[in-house]
Amino acid sequence: MMARGLPKQRPIEGVQNVLCVASGKGGVGKSTTAVNLALAIAAEKPKYKVGILDADVYGPSIPKLMNLSGEPALTADDKMEPLINYGIKCMSMGFLVDEKSAIVWRGLMVMSAIERLLRQVAWAPLDWLIVDMPPGTGDVQLSIAQNIPLTGAVLVTTPQDIALADVRRGAAMFQKVQVPVLGVIENMSVFVCPNCGHTEHIFGQMGAKKLSQEIGEIPLDRRVCELSDAGQPIVVSDPLSSQASSCET
Repeated sequence: MMARGLPKQRPIEGVQNVLCVASGKGGVGKSTTAVNLALAIAAEKPKYKVGILDADVYGPSIPKLMNLSGEPALTADDKMEPLINYGIKCMSMGFLVDEKSAIVWRGLMVMSAIERLLRQVAWAPLDWLIVDMPPGTGDVQLSIAQNIPLTGAVLVTTPQDIALADVRRGAAMFQKVQVPVLGVIENMSVFVCPNCGHTEHIFGQMGAKKLSQEIGEIPLDRRVCELSDAGQPIVVSDPLSSQASSCET
């Protein structure tokens, strides 16, 4: 029913494909996955130009994960220039406000900010724009899905039943707005002992396979967290690791 009467979609100028990385709840590693997925696409297809849009206005993570800071410059036509690291164009509300400041905005202000990040950034030319969605199924997710043509969505979850229930709701939302869910990534799927190599499914097992036939599994490794906090994504810092291989497209 939601698909009826949707607003007319308008592509982002110069962007060929838009892929949303979403989750039903926070804390499942969605932003880290979005960053490593973007880097994996760029590594696998060196001719592709790839960008990341941080759509989490209240809790932007991309500046830290991509080791970027500073305000974007403006082009001659008053568009913001994306900041670039590891060959990836990035834009985030985190570049526009002080990192210690809390963003306390009502919905209309948030939607205006999202529109600016989509339309008033010099993205072109891009083969892939990866959109790091905020967690949940709120106004931002719905507005992006309704207003720009999306190639698809990838959902990130952890094996726990509560996370799977939330990501199931996210999948239902994308289905209602006619956006294909390309697959589910189960983060922290298995713990591998760094000393002996023993594997243990400490958060449960096979949960994501109940949601999609196309799944990726990323093992739990504290290095991923440490490297992410240092702005050194695992796909760049250790491209041969199992965690990096899990992000290959």
